[in-house]
Amino acid sequence: MAKHEGDETVDLPSLLDAVEVPMKSEPRTKHFTCKRCGLYATREQVSDIRDRLNRRAKTREDKQYDYLDWWQKSKKDKHVVPS
Repeated sequence: MAKHEGDETVDLPSLLDAVEVPMKSEPRTKHFTCKRCGLYATREQVSDIRDRLNRRAKTREDKQYDYLDWWQKSKKDKHVVPS
């Protein structure tokens, strides 16, 4: 059972089956195995992989917003140039 932000108790293996994620839970070792590629990982490793896949590169719009935000700050806050 896992706790989420809304304090709801969720049974992770049944949730994975319900959303048709190709991951099989092994409660004894607390690892997950991908039914498609055979990946064998812990919950933290799966979460890290998912985060890396969902991360996106900074777009031109993001850089423009960062620059505008920097420009609108006071002079004393401008000593660090955005990258």
